[in-house]
Amino acid sequence: MLAVLAVLIFFMFRNSRKRKADAEQLQAKVQPGAKVMTNFGLFGTILSIDEDENQVLLETSPGTVLTVHRQTVARVIEPKADVEEAASIDGEPEFGERLDTPSDVTPGDATDEKPDTKKSDD
Repeated sequence: MLAVLAVLIFFMFRNSRKRKADAEQLQAKVQPGAKVMTNFGLFGTILSIDEDENQVLLETSPGTVLTVHRQTVARVIEPKADVEEAASIDGEPEFGERLDTPSDVTPGDATDEKPDTKKSDD
């Protein structure tokens, strides 16, 4: 019984340290010029950070600047540089990617033909 309790306490401390390290890593990435997403799903670019007031000036679109609390920044959006290379290597489209040319469509995926339902009286 004590061994189970010791294991639970060990995992609690481990998870606490991991969350603290993740929060420190996020705060290190939060700098002016970084593209971020807030807790409520708003995307934007950080213009400036006020350490004393814990406020972030966030530009969501050109000319639209919002002031949000620093803790609402949920994550920093990393640029996807290898997405096109990965798609060309696999030959498979990414999830949600549209096929551009009709030659990319496999037979039976998108056909406009309707089955012939007429009965012939031969």
